[in-house]
Amino acid sequence: MTLLFVWLVCSLTFSQTSNKVPIGEIKTPYGKILISLADQTPHHRDSFIELANAGYWDTLTFNRVIPNFVNQGGCPDTEEGFNDLEYLLAPEITPELTHVYGAVGAGRDGNPEKISARCQFYIIQNPEGVHRLDGDYTVFGQVVQGMDVVETIAHLETDDKDEPLKPVTMKIKIKYLSPSKIEKLKNSNP
Repeated sequence: MTLLFVWLVCSLTFSQTSNKVPIGEIKTPYGKILISLADQTPHHRDSFIELANAGYWDTLTFNRVIPNFVNQGGCPDTEEGFNDLEYLLAPEITPELTHVYGAVGAGRDGNPEKISARCQFYIIQNPEGVHRLDGDYTVFGQVVQGMDVVETIAHLETDDKDEPLKPVTMKIKIKYLSPSKIEKLKNSNP
């Protein structure tokens, strides 16, 4: 009888966790941003999860903030960020994932192959979207909660390189939520 009970509990626990999906949680001094990760871009999604689990971004900042455009973070725009093979990903550009308000995309330099620098990401802050980027950059996620935080960061005072004068640190981890919980977050996001 006890063995049957343990098997039943384990089965229920597995089925409950197997229905959950990964969500990126970005903690900043201004609050949290939660992003859903797109199944249509599995390499970018898995790369984001891998780097978050490794604590890659936990010493980095949002280093490029431009109102009515994007908040970009991950690593400074350096040659290493764009050329280190360990941090490059082939593009996963899909027509259904566009640069709408709150879209999360992978940064890159001007390379003609549209290869992403997986260590960099940006969040579209323009309420109209930035559709001139569609087809050129991989969108791999969408903010489901915390656009108020994105807005706060977008309006910070910056230097002539668009870097906030006071560094906007980030700690990123992966949470697992049910699809119904994610829908509730999307519907409550202002």
